[in-house]
Amino acid sequence: SIHYNSPRSGKPFVVINCGTIPDTLLESELFGYRKGAFTGAATSKTGKFEAADGGTVFLDEIGDLQPQLQVKILRVVQENEMDVIGENSPRKVDVRIIAATNRDLRQMAADGHFRQDLFYRLSVAPLHLPPLRERKEDIPLLVKSFVDRICRRFGKPAVDIGNPILRKLEMHSWPGNVRELENVVERLIVFSKDNRADINDLPEEMLHPQM
Repeated sequence: SIHYNSPRSGKPFVVINCGTIPDTLLESELFGYRKGAFTGAATSKTGKFEAADGGTVFLDEIGDLQPQLQVKILRVVQENEMDVIGENSPRKVDVRIIAATNRDLRQMAADGHFRQDLFYRLSVAPLHLPPLRERKEDIPLLVKSFVDRICRRFGKPAVDIGNPILRKLEMHSWPGNVRELENVVERLIVFSKDNRADINDLPEEMLHPQM
């Protein structure tokens, strides 16, 4: 929403999940490399920051970023420039950076596990999104959004998630947060019959919660 309601909306919005890309590949994914920069670099590769030039880079799970890459991200934030692997001179890049994490970055910075200078440069306009268990009134809206998206992906008509199922969902503690809810909705859609979800297709821990 920040990107698409800003003057950068006509430029790329590039998502990088720092927790899913192996550390050995993350630098080349972020900054790219030039042909011949290392063994196996048969062609040049455009990095995510260069691909997002003029737009927005969303760094998801930035708390998982390794220290050596934190330094390089800090340079992008402060100097608007980056080093492409295999090039001798830095390259200018104009991106807005939005970062997200489920970790306490302030505490990580205090403990020496996250660079304090990067933390303060990123923490310009911090937004706290409460976990799903603290905003269960959002569950019906999220369920509707997930049903629309997942049914489109599967090429299915909209599946009805009835009120009894919603009540069960609102009773759950959601340790896996919104991603867990999305997975449950997908499960209900996969097993649905006649475009209607069956409450018995909920996971066992939701059907029979332990008190």
